[in-house]
Amino acid sequence: MKRENAVTFKAKPIHLIGPELKAGEKAPDFTVLNGLDAVTLDQTAGKARLFSVVPSLDTGVCNQQTHRFDTEIAALGDKVAAYTFSLDLPFAQKRFCTAEAITHQTTLSDTHNHSFGKAYGVLIEGLPLPLLTRAVFVVDAHGVITHAEYVSEVTTHPDYDKALAALKSLV
Repeated sequence: MKRENAVTFKAKPIHLIGPELKAGEKAPDFTVLNGLDAVTLDQTAGKARLFSVVPSLDTGVCNQQTHRFDTEIAALGDKVAAYTFSLDLPFAQKRFCTAEAITHQTTLSDTHNHSFGKAYGVLIEGLPLPLLTRAVFVVDAHGVITHAEYVSEVTTHPDYDKALAALKSLV
């Protein structure tokens, strides 16, 4: 499924592969990598989850988004789980988290088969390098999406306050 002109990237309309998910829908399954270990939706279950999606951790807004959520998640302790998804290689994700002292999130790489990107409708089509669009999903302990935001301009920030309020309402 292709969603034409779904978001913009540097003001240029771009297409996304996959459905536009909405609050109230069941979170789709995926298989991504944490290092060399495969991780599925079921393996993240058990508590409320924040899925922060970024094009690449090595860019300014993605860096800031990851830091902001890491700081906010720290205050919630072990009541929630937070994951940052990108197409960065798992080794680059680990290097980033170590260098940037990201300790309250798990980075997950969708580089292998783009299953998260396709299932969550965040895989960008048409760029010279595959990327995920910026998005945020909150998923409850039962696997239901309670908040979904596809940021309309990839180079801008998500609505942190709305995402965090949705997450906090689940604890």
